[in-house]
Parts: sequence; structure tokens; C-alpha cells
Amino acid sequence: MGTGQLAGFAGATAVLVGMPGPNNLYISLRSLTQGRRAGVVSALAIETGTLVYIVVTALGLATLVQTSPTLFAAITVAGALYLAYLGLKMLKASAGDHSAGLEVAPLGRVFRDGVVVNLLNPKAALFFLAFLPQFATRGASADQLRSELLLLGVGALLIGLVFDLGYAVGADAIGRRFRSVRTTSRWRNLTVAAIYLGLSAFALITAL
Repeated sequence: MGTGQLAGFAGATAVLVGMPGPNNLYISLRSLTQGRRAGVVSALAIETGTLVYIVVTALGLATLVQTSPTLFAAITVAGALYLAYLGLKMLKASAGDHSAGLEVAPLGRVFRDGVVVNLLNPKAALFFLAFLPQFATRGASADQLRSELLLLGVGALLIGLVFDLGYAVGADAIGRRFRSVRTTSRWRNLTVAAIYLGLSAFALITAL
């Protein structure tokens, strides 16, 4: 792979990864409501999901999903339903204990939810199914193609991790004051719920 090819990939990846989406919003919401540690854990969880995509793409399983619109739509709908589930949890928290919600979630759950959000994220799926293969060498052997996809995938992971950690640190800086006002916890939960449900609705519209 040429230097120009890699540079083009890095630039395009930075633009796509940096655009707000379910992953970025999940990390930001965790940092806002629970602090930098939860934000960093969320970022690591998101990139753990990216590792799964890298392996799947390199093994060629992505081709199967790409050629099956029904399967891809099913993944998109599953992601939308999971985001809706997280949103409904926040609505329940806002109706009950006003100090409950994302801010008290154990880090293990934060990590698990982050992995699932990424695996069921239509933006991430499209990136690895449609975007990543475009930068592989045309006519390459199976072994070379696999190696190139792994290299590109790892590059995308590293670029994504930089952006994810940036979102985590930035959101935590804003959230320090946000979290200090306990009387706003109900509105905080409602805001988070609205974002999750809005993302869920957008994903469903995209799938249908």
C-alpha cells in the first residue's frame, strides 16, 4: 500500500470518525453524568467493538452482510432497539429516584453497553462494510487483502480512540459543573433519554 493511499485513508477516516454519532454521544453522555473514568471506559468499550468489526471484515464475513440487505437491516434495527432500551431506562430513572441513572452505573455495565452500542451502530457497520474495503488494493490475493484490511482496521481503531478519548475528556470538563447540581438530575436523565430515543428513531428510519 502506498503512502498516498494510507494518507487518504487516514484523512477520510478522521472526518468520518469525528462526526457525531451514537458512539461519540454514548461516550459524551457517560463522561457528562459519571465522570472522566467512565468516559475513558466507554471509549475503550467502543474500540473493543471496533476490534470485532476488524476481525469480521478481515475474515471476509463482512461480504456476506454487505450482500444481504435483510441481514444489514436486522443489525440496524437491533441497534435502534438497544438505544431505545437505554433511553427508556433513563426515563424510568427520571420518574423514580432523581439521583439514579447513568451517573451511578457500574463501570462493568458502562463497558458492556459501550461494546453493544458500537456493534449495533449502523454508522460503524457501514464504515467497515462499505468504506474500509475501498482502500484495499484491487486484485490483491486473499492473504494480501486480509493483511491490508487488518492494517486499515487497526489504523481506524487508533484514530477512533484518539477522538473517543477527546470526547471523554471534553465532556468531563463540561460535566463537572453539570454533575454538581443535584436538583437537575431529573432533567439530566430526561435529556439523556431524549438523545437515545432520537438516535433510535433515526436508526429505524434509516433501516426502513
